[in-house]
Amino acid sequence: MAKPVSLVQKNSIVYDDAHCHLQDARLAPWLDESRDSLDASEIRRRVVNGTQPSDWERVLFLGNEFESVIPSIGLHPWYVNTVGDHWKTAFEKYIDTGKCAVGEIGLDRWIENYDTEAQKGAFLFQFRRAREADLPVSIHCLKAWGLLLEILEKEGPYEPGFLLHSYGGPKEMIESFVALGARFSFSGYFAVTGKRKNRDAFLAVPWDRLLIETDAPEMLGPKPLRAESAYDSEGEAINSPNNLIKIYDFVAKMRGVAVEELAAIVDANFRSLFRLWEK
Repeated sequence: MAKPVSLVQKNSIVYDDAHCHLQDARLAPWLDESRDSLDASEIRRRVVNGTQPSDWERVLFLGNEFESVIPSIGLHPWYVNTVGDHWKTAFEKYIDTGKCAVGEIGLDRWIENYDTEAQKGAFLFQFRRAREADLPVSIHCLKAWGLLLEILEKEGPYEPGFLLHSYGGPKEMIESFVALGARFSFSGYFAVTGKRKNRDAFLAVPWDRLLIETDAPEMLGPKPLRAESAYDSEGEAINSPNNLIKIYDFVAKMRGVAVEELAAIVDANFRSLFRLWEK
C-alpha cells in the first residue's frame, strides 16, 4: 500500500469527527462539561447529524452555538413510518436556510418490519433536494448495499459528495461508490474482533476518500479505543465524543502512517466534502 504525499506541517495536528449526535440526550452531561472548551479542543470540526424532525431544531441550535459544529438534518430510515408527511415541509424549510448539510438519511434492512418502499421514497426526496441545494449528504446503510448502489447509479454522480458513514459494505463495491462521489468514514466499533472484514474494506478506501467518525453516543469501540468512559442514565457505557483521537490512532496504525500524517489527510478530505463551512 503506497503512502500518501505528506500534507502535515510541523507541530500541527487537528481532528475532525465526520458523524456524531451531540443532540442526543445521553450526551447532555458531556456537553455541559465540555461547553466552555468545545471550540478550543483538538477536534476542529464535528458534523452533528439529526435523525428526525424532533431533533432538527436542537441540531441547528448546536450549530449556531458552537463554531466547531456543522449541523446536518435528515429523516433516518428507522423513522420513515413514524412522522407522517409534515416532515417534508420542515425539512425543506431548514435546507433552504443554507445552514445545514443533509443526513442522516438512508436504507436499513437490519431493523424488524422494515418498509423498503417507504425508505426509498424518503431517501430519494431528501437526496434529490440536497442535490438541488448543492449540499453534502451523510448516508446510513445496513444490509441494503446492493439496493443503495442501484439507486445511486440511477441518480448519477453526485457532485457535492456524500458520506457512507460507518461504511459496512463489501470491499468490492468501493470503486463503484467512489465513481458516484462517495467518501467513507471509519468508526471505532470496527476495531472489535469480529469486524475484520470491515477493516479490510477500509484498507481499500482511497486516501482522498477516507474520513473518521465517532457516531457518538453509538458505535462504542473496544476499551483500548476509549479515551474516557461515559454512561447513560441506566449505567450502560456509551461512546464519548472524546474517543475520536483514539480512533485516529487505531486507523493510523492500520493504514501504516503516522497519526500526524493521517490527521492532515483526513482534514483535507473533510474540508473538501464540507467546503461550504470552510469560508
